[in-house]
Amino acid sequence: MEKPKAAGLRILFADDEASLRDLMQMELPRMGHEVTVCPDGSAALKALERGGPFDAALLDLKMPGLTGIEVLSQIRQICPETHVVILTGQASVDTAVQALRLGAFDYLTKPCKWAELEVLLSRIAERRDLANRTQALEARLKAAEGTPTLVGSGEAMAAIRSLIDTVAPTDATVMILGETGTGKELIARNLHDRSLRASGPFIPVNCGALPENLVESELFGHRKGAFTGAETNRKGLFEVANGGTLFLDEVGELDKSIQVKLLRFLESGEIRRVGENEPFRVDVRVLCATHRDLREMIAADQFREDLFFRLNTFEIHLPPLRERKEDIAALAAHLLKRFAPRKGPDALTDEFLRALQAHDWPGNVRELANAIERAAILAGPGPLRPEHLPSQVSGVRRTATAPVTSPPPSPNGGNTPTLLGPHFPMPEGTPSLRDIEMRYIQIVLEKHNGNKPAASRELGISLKTLYNKINQIQQG
Repeated sequence: MEKPKAAGLRILFADDEASLRDLMQMELPRMGHEVTVCPDGSAALKALERGGPFDAALLDLKMPGLTGIEVLSQIRQICPETHVVILTGQASVDTAVQALRLGAFDYLTKPCKWAELEVLLSRIAERRDLANRTQALEARLKAAEGTPTLVGSGEAMAAIRSLIDTVAPTDATVMILGETGTGKELIARNLHDRSLRASGPFIPVNCGALPENLVESELFGHRKGAFTGAETNRKGLFEVANGGTLFLDEVGELDKSIQVKLLRFLESGEIRRVGENEPFRVDVRVLCATHRDLREMIAADQFREDLFFRLNTFEIHLPPLRERKEDIAALAAHLLKRFAPRKGPDALTDEFLRALQAHDWPGNVRELANAIERAAILAGPGPLRPEHLPSQVSGVRRTATAPVTSPPPSPNGGNTPTLLGPHFPMPEGTPSLRDIEMRYIQIVLEKHNGNKPAASRELGISLKTLYNKINQIQQG
């Protein structure tokens, strides 16, 4: 697969030599960069405030008014992500050391060779892209729920794979439609991983989860002082995704004022940080998804029709699990390998799979994943059976015995906090304290549909402790 070319830089160039400014204004765009030229340091700072952020600033050391070192010092406070290079015709080791101590990226002596400048700008582009990929990786790890594998051999999944193979290598926008829990982000990740942008960042963002008053800032970034709490310049998710893919999940939740800005980007390739006047370009492919009927929202004047047509260049419909039950067995085996890697596929008994097939799965693959994880915990080292499934899946009603009104004493006389709550069904027989504790953990996990952070909060233990206890259950 061909490696994508790095996106060009936004460069601020300040020098009092008109001929050098003209040269940079002509040659840098030929190299694929945007450039803003200024005759002195004061003009450079105004350009930064008006049209920032810039990836790089090339500053002459000796200029009328503010020197390059003075401009460097202010840039480090206003826009710390800008890489500053000091240019001077008066070579001075002391000046070079001062510039580097103040945070300059590098230092060149005029007249510098054009090849040297090209190499320097390439290093800045690599540094910027690495920072973006690092932020993207962090966002992706937080949002990840498994490997991006499309599981299923039915006709629906075959058609989806074929469409992904066709559209992934392009930069076309794609609308992924489907009910909650069907795996829309999985489709988006496959589109990205099979594209020419695969080495770039993949940034998933749930539009419905963004704070209403910070949506614009989160997506497009903001300038220092743009609003209360904006203490520094901040990159938005569009900038972080530069050279890669931005996945807007639940795009139907965006306010119409943000829809306008998204449409502007799709038409021009430009965004503008909150608090700034000048837009700048970013190289981002947009994928989006929703469980809502956007056509109904358009009729109700809740979604822009022009934005819909921009986003809906290609449409992928992901059917609910109840309409592709032929994939349930393969999905169950895939999920079991994720949650209990020591168990083989033969741990899925025939009666267990029949119970899965009989359920309609209103929560789709997400509900199936929770059911498989729960069953793997309850089954311990043995095979998975229908009684290990939630009652709404297995159809088996469980009658709870009388609740315990007070917890048993802890082994050390009450000094160790117990996980037991005031109301839970006791196991039959004479269980040990560990048995009771493990059973209660299972009940709380079921109550929260496998949501471990929520379960850990109710249990009053850390998430790490909860994972350790789940591992103890699985190991018997």
